[in-house]
Amino acid sequence: MAKAYSNKINKIRSFALALIFVGFVIMYAGIFFRENPIVMLIFISLGMIALMFSMVVYFWIGMLSTKAVIVNCPNCEKPTKILGRVDMCMHCREPLTLDPDLEGREFSEDYNKKKNKSDNEPVNK
Repeated sequence: MAKAYSNKINKIRSFALALIFVGFVIMYAGIFFRENPIVMLIFISLGMIALMFSMVVYFWIGMLSTKAVIVNCPNCEKPTKILGRVDMCMHCREPLTLDPDLEGREFSEDYNKKKNKSDNEPVNK
C-alpha cells in the first residue's frame, strides 16, 4: 500500500490549524466545570497554551517558507515551494527534487534525513 505524501509546508500548516481547533475544544470543555472555577481555569489555560503554540508554529513555518526554494512543477506548471532535498508539489503532489543524484529514484522522505547508506547506492542495480 502506497504511503500518502504531502508537501512539508502544508503538513505543518495543517498541524497548526489542528492546534487551534484542539485549543478551542479544550477551552469549551472547561464550561462543563463551571461549578469548580479552578478546574475551569486550568482548561481555559491549557486551551490558550495550545492557541499560543499554534501561533508559534505558524510564525515558524512562515519564516521557513520565506527561505524555501520556489520552482515550477513540471507536471502542473504551477509555482511551488520545496523544503529539503525532496518534496511534493503543493498542487498536484508530484515528487520534486533539486538534487541531481536523486533523479530517477523512487520518492522517499528519508532522503531529507542526514546522509545514510541508501544515498550512495547506484540508481541502476
